[in-house]
Amino acid sequence: MTTMLRAAIMLFAALSGAACWGEGALALRDRYAALQPALAASPFGRPLLLQAGSSSTRAQGDVYALVDHPFTRVAPALQGPAHWCQMLMLQFNIKRCAPGGQPPHESLELAVGRKADQPVKDAFALRFVYSVLAAQPDYLSVQMSAGEGPLGTRDYRLTLQAVPVDTGHSFIHLSYAYTNGLAARLATDAYLATFGRRKVGFSIVGRDPSGEPIYVTGIQGVAERNAMRYFLAVDAHLDALSVPRERQTDKRLREWFAETERYPLQLHEMDLDDYLALKRREM
Repeated sequence: MTTMLRAAIMLFAALSGAACWGEGALALRDRYAALQPALAASPFGRPLLLQAGSSSTRAQGDVYALVDHPFTRVAPALQGPAHWCQMLMLQFNIKRCAPGGQPPHESLELAVGRKADQPVKDAFALRFVYSVLAAQPDYLSVQMSAGEGPLGTRDYRLTLQAVPVDTGHSFIHLSYAYTNGLAARLATDAYLATFGRRKVGFSIVGRDPSGEPIYVTGIQGVAERNAMRYFLAVDAHLDALSVPRERQTDKRLREWFAETERYPLQLHEMDLDDYLALKRREM
């Protein structure tokens, strides 16, 4: 049995019967305890697990990870629309992000491009409602939601939960999901049949005659790539806190790009110099 398959089986067993998000502190700590064997055997070379589920209309990706950051750093760094704009702007297709409102009615105003080099003026406006579901000494839960997205997509949810594990580590669960309407399904099918035909996810669904892995494609592949990119943005944001404030933006950009390049088959889009030039223009 391969490491990937073994990890997938342990992950499925631990996740079955439980909600993908909305857990409390005790439930998330129990989830961490149940996932420890799978985290130790993770195919990603670090304590990280990725799960995605999809249908013809709904795409969802979940990342569970143990991070090398104390909860006292994680909790404040992952709260507030301004911090989430810093993370979301690391994505290739997020062209602008502006925090808005006042607690408890906060939001993020995004400009989402269909491609990396699309000008902001041509991007789709997407408004996320930001909510702190729980902010306790031993538990954090935040959610961003949007009713409508580009090309008929709707019901966006980006949720993050975190609990302390010990004085130097935290356990994070990030969940990302959205619903495809007819126009979005047709656009996604067209993209995956043309420009995105070589795009794959992380789950291995078989082997070719030479024994090389065959990775999942289609909407599940999209969900897996998106969930991983969002988690890596969270991780890069936390890592950047180790340097002075004036250097944090550059460190976030370089860390996120370096982490995505660990998975070039799934996540590579452009060279580092092009990425830095693009983001420095947009930020």
